[in-house]
Amino acid sequence: MAIWQGRSRKKPSGGRIWPSRKKRKYELGREPAETKIGPTKRVKVKVRGGGRKLRLLAADEANITIPETGESKKAKIISVLENPANPHFVRRNIITRGAIIETSLGKARVTSRTGQDGVVNATLIEAKPGKTGRKTTTKKKPKGGSGEKKEPPA
Repeated sequence: MAIWQGRSRKKPSGGRIWPSRKKRKYELGREPAETKIGPTKRVKVKVRGGGRKLRLLAADEANITIPETGESKKAKIISVLENPANPHFVRRNIITRGAIIETSLGKARVTSRTGQDGVVNATLIEAKPGKTGRKTTTKKKPKGGSGEKKEPPA
């Protein structure tokens, strides 16, 4: 089933616009990809102008960018926590741009359009403790055995 994406037939005042022509083939849209959580599945789609798009139908990994360090890591997607596009997408675990997902690194917001880019890119919002890959500084032990000060022999 195709979706017609032509101009509205209403004026800003609420009156009707009488169309000067009929619907056109190039005004048709496609069904949304509705990317789910599962083993990665991509489909190539021909687009107008001879190009191609990768539709991501299912994904189990996301490329997470950590803002503090600027580095990117792959993380396993656990579930969808919030989705401003549609509240029912949370229950169905559907990933769209702007969705907040739970990953193995922590909470992240999706920045890519998964149905158009063929990949899930996200920015880390809230990290799980000890999962961002930062090096923790530890105090060095003093040289010379147990670290206790010994009095010089009398």
